[in-house]
Amino acid sequence: MEARMKRRQAVLVFVATLAAMPASAAPSTYVNERFGTVCTFPDEIFTDRQPEPENGDGQVWLSADGASLTCSGILNVDNDTPKSFVADEKASKEPGYTVTYSKTGKGWAVLSGMKDGKIFYERRVFGRDGVIRTVWIDYPPSLKAKYDPLVGAIAGSLK
Repeated sequence: MEARMKRRQAVLVFVATLAAMPASAAPSTYVNERFGTVCTFPDEIFTDRQPEPENGDGQVWLSADGASLTCSGILNVDNDTPKSFVADEKASKEPGYTVTYSKTGKGWAVLSGMKDGKIFYERRVFGRDGVIRTVWIDYPPSLKAKYDPLVGAIAGSLK
């Protein structure tokens, strides 16, 4: 019940955010055929759709101002859990990668931080079907005021 309320709140925030945008603003919903991953985002911002990878695991969109959005899925071959995923990411020694925020719940995990000079936000949903569905958004720190209001709504649309 609480998850349903949070999803509704995320949708309302997303709708309110879109309502505040120019009249040309329109949400776009992407559905990945291979894994069934779904996410909704403002397509007037993420306008440059990149070619789909050969393995069909997801899609990437770029914005004109340097942000990117990835919506994808992977098979959970290592039997990761939200907590093990977050622990592994926090322990990462990858240069230019720092996790500054993390949260887990039943079947999901959220991370945020810096990667290669950009702010990132990642949400993963761990499905009972053995698939991890992910939305990843990154953007330059100078655009924090523009993208922070969108991140929660886009990530909240992940199914």
